[in-house]
Amino acid sequence: MSSDGIHTTTKKELVGRIADQTGQTKVVVKQVMQAFLDEIVEELAHGNRLEFREFGVFEVKERRARRAQNPRTLEKVDVPAKRIVKFKVGREMRAKVCDEPRSPQRPEPKGSAKEVRPESAPAPRQPSRPTNNSPF
Repeated sequence: MSSDGIHTTTKKELVGRIADQTGQTKVVVKQVMQAFLDEIVEELAHGNRLEFREFGVFEVKERRARRAQNPRTLEKVDVPAKRIVKFKVGREMRAKVCDEPRSPQRPEPKGSAKEVRPESAPAPRQPSRPTNNSPF
C-alpha cells in the first residue's frame, strides 16, 4: 500500500478475483483478459473509438504541435504533434466512483503485511524522555 492509503490493484489480482467469481481457471481468465486488452490497444492504434455503455469511451485525439517554454531555463521549445488516448467516464462509473461519497477501502488482499491492532490493545509505549530533575 502506498503512503497515501491507496492500494494498487494488479492484473494478477483481478485475474484471481474473476476466476473465483466465474469458476474459470486463472489461466483461462488471464488469456481472455489479455486478449481483451490487446484488442483495445489494436482498435486505438487504428484510430478507432471504443464505447462501453455505462462504463466509458476510449478515443484517440490528435494534439497539435505547439511552442512551449521550459520553466527552469525559460528557453522556447517546439513540442511536436502527437496522438493521445482520451477516456470519458460513463454514467454508471461516474455514479459509483465520482458522484457517490467514497466508500471504505476494500479488504486487504490475503497475505498483506498490514498490521491490525485491536482497539482494546494498549498503544505501543513511547520511550520516555529524560528530565533535567535527575541528580546524576
